[in-house]
Amino acid sequence: MECRIAAEPKARALWFTAPRTATLLAETVPPPGPGEVSVETIASAVSAGTEMLIYRGEVSQDLRLDLPTLEGSYGFPIKYGYAAAGRVLATGPGVEHLSTGDPVFVHHPHQDLFVVPARMAVRLPDDLDPLLGVFSANIETALNIVHDTPVRLGETALIFGQGVVGLLVALLLKRAGVGPVLVVDPLEERRRRALTAGADGAFGPERLKERVTEITGGRGSDVAVETSGSGAALQSAIDAVATEGTVVVASWYGIKPVTLDLGGHFHRGRVRLRSSQVGLSNPELAPRWDRARRMDTVLGLLGRLELRGLITHRFPFEEAPEAYTLLDERPGETLQVIFTYDGIQGGRDV
Repeated sequence: MECRIAAEPKARALWFTAPRTATLLAETVPPPGPGEVSVETIASAVSAGTEMLIYRGEVSQDLRLDLPTLEGSYGFPIKYGYAAAGRVLATGPGVEHLSTGDPVFVHHPHQDLFVVPARMAVRLPDDLDPLLGVFSANIETALNIVHDTPVRLGETALIFGQGVVGLLVALLLKRAGVGPVLVVDPLEERRRRALTAGADGAFGPERLKERVTEITGGRGSDVAVETSGSGAALQSAIDAVATEGTVVVASWYGIKPVTLDLGGHFHRGRVRLRSSQVGLSNPELAPRWDRARRMDTVLGLLGRLELRGLITHRFPFEEAPEAYTLLDERPGETLQVIFTYDGIQGGRDV
């Protein structure tokens, strides 16, 4: 009797092979080993901030990769991405908390089939459209920013940039009772979205300091959060906060130089600058908040926030390079871009 050994399934992964060059490359995916699961991707989300820095080659080549699922280097080629939602295709020995068919979120690059340690796959709620799981990464980032923002009930928050993360920060601050929550974005459509979502005011960058001064009775904003990746916005944030105010810098600038005027209000107003990065939590919250609690909170928010309307573009995975061209050349047309996947269905030639 003839015995046939099943071939390991093929997969496609997206690599940045040079500045402004995105390519789908074939990969062979082994079966899951002990403590591992294989995941078939349903959708993955593009980060219009972080990923575009890497796509354009605006990251130091010597910077280490900060996720175990990433491959290559910032000097190219690099396999990147960190917001994949899918279903468990198979489990390896010793995996007890996940089963075949379970919906999961994984911090993994854009790839239609992959294997990861089971501890990295976050089980999504059964009553949630698993496609919305792609927002887990950005909600986790926004929640971390809120935890890093020293603002109290009755105080004013000013958020620069109404991309996905900035919009989520505004929504979470409103839920936390902060108000007024004011947002700044040069794009009228993004300002409109923010107001519809519940922001108390939305402005372009023109005459911003005067407007904030008027709204706050001359004080300035108690805090400002910079999520736009613009050095000019960071300067405006410094200028618009009150004496003893705090500016939380959530943007990653890569190797882009930023010039700031620190000789005026920043110095005499004792303005604080604070970095927020999702890889580390606010140490003041460490006794009560760990990453597991943070992710549990994210899973609860996935079903309560209006997320579907944030998706402006859906690209089949095979058209992924076109998505990066759109984000690079016409970013004002997009909010959340996602890739959708057809499914492996037992293997596919690439």
